[in-house]
Amino acid sequence: MKVLVTGSAGFIGSALSLRLLARGDEVVGIDNLNDYYEVELKQARLARTLEYDRYQELCIDIRDRTAIDQAFAQHQPQRVVNLAAQAGIRYSIKNPMAYVDTNLTGFANILEGCRHHRVEHLVYASSSSVYGANTHLPFSVHHNVDHPLSLYAASKKANELMAHTYSQLYELPTTGLRFFTVYGPWGRPDMALFKFIRAILAGEPIPVFNYGKHRRDFTYIDDITEGVSRVLDHIPEPDPVWNGAHPDAATSLAPYRLYNIGNHQPVELMEYIRLLEHCLGITAQKELLPLQPGDVPDTYADVEDLIRDIGYRPNTSVVVGISRFVDWYRSYYGVGK
Repeated sequence: MKVLVTGSAGFIGSALSLRLLARGDEVVGIDNLNDYYEVELKQARLARTLEYDRYQELCIDIRDRTAIDQAFAQHQPQRVVNLAAQAGIRYSIKNPMAYVDTNLTGFANILEGCRHHRVEHLVYASSSSVYGANTHLPFSVHHNVDHPLSLYAASKKANELMAHTYSQLYELPTTGLRFFTVYGPWGRPDMALFKFIRAILAGEPIPVFNYGKHRRDFTYIDDITEGVSRVLDHIPEPDPVWNGAHPDAATSLAPYRLYNIGNHQPVELMEYIRLLEHCLGITAQKELLPLQPGDVPDTYADVEDLIRDIGYRPNTSVVVGISRFVDWYRSYYGVGK
């Protein structure tokens, strides 16, 4: 297939592009290489995909409606994976309009491209943050998610609603994937694991929010890309038993679907740090702090729908995942043992 991947220089986008290329697909990547975090890391990720003849990179912004339409018209992708977004919960508190511009307007441009160029299937990134104030664990795609705690979360919930509208009005098959704390080699420097290892190796204290008591469903990057590639091949169809009197949030009479992708094994933050300390052979200095605004105490993914529909469950343990990340970090940044 020819697959268009937005956010192709990002953590998940780059890894997914490599997986699709490895299985024989042709990939067209879109990324604006913004400086939300170090551009050098994004360029290094891109260098891996650019080694393939079946890969082409377009340096454009999904907020640019004309450029996006031209990309669809020129390359005519059969399927699309939209991973481009303004990420980060804390940043959304300080810079809310960045999320409106990219996550709402930019996503609308992608939807329009898919509609006008008859794309077979749009898969797009949602987030576990949409569960917001919901405290019923594990989080299920069939739960209510109407109480977000950050604009980032609200923008991702809005993406799900926008996608449903296009599925309903234009019969565009769409699948939303709620990612749960993705980590691993080539990861994002604004995420906790990256921040922790940098501080520990520098002999600096690490901030431990919620006094280390919150739990996260840490999900390894290879599990994520395996799940996304399988979902891409699984085009949703209308649910014949969907009932408007008792609506199911995860399905529809339109070709629309939502899935969680998480490890289904939440880990307490202190245990996560302990495993990192073990891999590094260094005990971290810890600054215990209260829960940050916009954060939730726990995330825990119910992935039964994912298992049932595509026969796959993420299963890389954090012991293995953290060890692989530490090995990559030492190699990439030239930090010896």
